[in-house]
Amino acid sequence: MDRLVVMKTFVTVAKSSSFSGAARELGISGSLVSRHVADLERQVGVRLVNRTARSVSLTEAGIRYAEFADRILREIDEEDGELSHSQDVAEGTLSVICPKWIGTLEVGDAIAAFVREHPKISLRFELGGMSDRNYDFLDRGYDVAFHTRDLRDSNVRLRRVTELPFVLAASADYVRRRGLPATAVELGEHDCILHPNDPVWRLGEGESTVHFKVQSPRVTANSYLVIEKLVEHGDGIALIPRRPAQARLDSGDLVELLPGLRPPQRALYAVHGPGGQTPERVRVFLDFMTTWFRSRPSASA
Repeated sequence: MDRLVVMKTFVTVAKSSSFSGAARELGISGSLVSRHVADLERQVGVRLVNRTARSVSLTEAGIRYAEFADRILREIDEEDGELSHSQDVAEGTLSVICPKWIGTLEVGDAIAAFVREHPKISLRFELGGMSDRNYDFLDRGYDVAFHTRDLRDSNVRLRRVTELPFVLAASADYVRRRGLPATAVELGEHDCILHPNDPVWRLGEGESTVHFKVQSPRVTANSYLVIEKLVEHGDGIALIPRRPAQARLDSGDLVELLPGLRPPQRALYAVHGPGGQTPERVRVFLDFMTTWFRSRPSASA
């Protein structure tokens, strides 16, 4: 029989000095109380209770063990209470992992805003080192992982945080020198700057979708910050996140190419562990990130 169950029964017997009183308090039968005590005596190997027709008293070993068991049970209840409370309070350490290319976008600004608003949460934020296994971040001690793919996995839970719009762009200087491509096919005549995550540019949506494979990129870089700088300096055409570039698009420093074939938006997901209650620090983080992105002005149409 479960050791903690019989210990609780024994402590109740010790406090009430009665099998029947313990039975009433625990909501079980007197015979089951007697079996619990007998089972505990077998487990510890000594007699704990003196039984008579009218009363129950503890042996010397029983008095000692009742004090021990009561202390253990109270410590367990206290620890359970503290752990449960920690799930309900937005404080403690929160560990988040994110692909490098996402973390260098607005996610970094959102993280900075979150840290300012929640000073009781100690944030550990890591870029890169993502695994192909959807739940690997949990095994490595992270609470949340960002992804741009829809993960259908019972080992994790998914929160759609926002949409990440992209734009095919070049600098105004590049367009003056090289001209505007009129079709996706003409992109092959231009200097293209490639992110290794996007070897094929998907342009347009639905039946008008075009897939352009960049054959000989002028530059390949795994940072959209670097790619955007290269575009700004007139080094070529690239598919870049729209939001960080919107001000330069509005000013005319950057030019949107093939506006009739806009690349589709990419969903940003926050992935966290399964189970019952989501820890409050995780829930607060997910809610904050979702609200932060929703409050951002949409990219110009």
